[in-house]
Amino acid sequence: MTEQSKIPLPPEGEGAGQGKSLIERASGTFGLETFKPAPVPVELAKPRAKRPAEPVAEAQAAKETPLAPTSEPEAPAMPEAPADPAIAIDAPEPPVESARASEPTRFSGKKHKIDREHLHEQGLIEPEGAVTALLEEFRIVKRQLLRAAREAQANGRPANAQRVLVCSPLPGEGKTFCATNLALAIAAEKDSEVLLVDADFAKPSVLSVLGLASEGAGLMDALADPSIRVEDCVLGTDIPGLWVLPAGNQTTRDSEYLASSRTAKVLDRLTAGAPNRMVIFDSPPALAASPAAELAKYVGQALLVVRADSTGQSSIEDALSLLSTCPDIKLLLNAAMFIPSGRQFGAYYGYGG
Repeated sequence: MTEQSKIPLPPEGEGAGQGKSLIERASGTFGLETFKPAPVPVELAKPRAKRPAEPVAEAQAAKETPLAPTSEPEAPAMPEAPADPAIAIDAPEPPVESARASEPTRFSGKKHKIDREHLHEQGLIEPEGAVTALLEEFRIVKRQLLRAAREAQANGRPANAQRVLVCSPLPGEGKTFCATNLALAIAAEKDSEVLLVDADFAKPSVLSVLGLASEGAGLMDALADPSIRVEDCVLGTDIPGLWVLPAGNQTTRDSEYLASSRTAKVLDRLTAGAPNRMVIFDSPPALAASPAAELAKYVGQALLVVRADSTGQSSIEDALSLLSTCPDIKLLLNAAMFIPSGRQFGAYYGYGG
């Protein structure tokens, strides 16, 4: 227990301790006057405003004014291209070949006049001429080729269905003669057109047979140079529906160019967007040059021309083996003088040959 008698008492006297609280008297007794709180100012400083106060009148007007409808946010502005072309940013461009592949191919080559008299001298079909045995024979041939092409298209093989390779086992068996007559016969069709391609790069002869002068680039140039469009090499003729593609400049690497991946793209351009266009390739003899075997990979039909009086069975078998990558190979017997059936095409129309 604390001895209360030792606690100092406030001094006696008049007015001593009057008007003071117990705490004030205790602080005076124990000497605690020095421990006083900091003085409080009479008026505190006003806090600094973060932004000027908006006038009441303007604020009220802003509340009463309806908001205008906002438009869609503008797209951020694209940075301007540098003025210096040396530091310009190159945007990626789509491949030229893939872009072309989706476009239909239209031929717009200059029309060349075909001398009908020259065709007659070559023993070829004369457009707008009389019906002859030769015309009737090639009418039968073309009808089979057109039917096979339509069937292949219907079965989902449109890539090569319109391409026909005309070849022979050996030189001198009449492949160019048959390819040209076949093209002239197909050109007379009302619903088809034909492109005659000279693919005999070593000894091209299609232009001379038709009486056309050799000019400009051709198929081989388009295969060798990606900047050349094959459709720009096609020549027009005054025979409706007939177009001609020259062989082009000669090279010692024709088979290598044909075996490249570019060949498929170039040949696809010949029929792109034109389902009624037939392409006839006059190729070198299969047993004399290799391009025939390479072209056989890209066609839907092959017409092997054999001469009745000279082509041997072994030559035919060897040629068929080289062209075996083609799914449909037909034989065309040329220079046949004896016909067991005794048919005489053309005589029915009053013309004997």
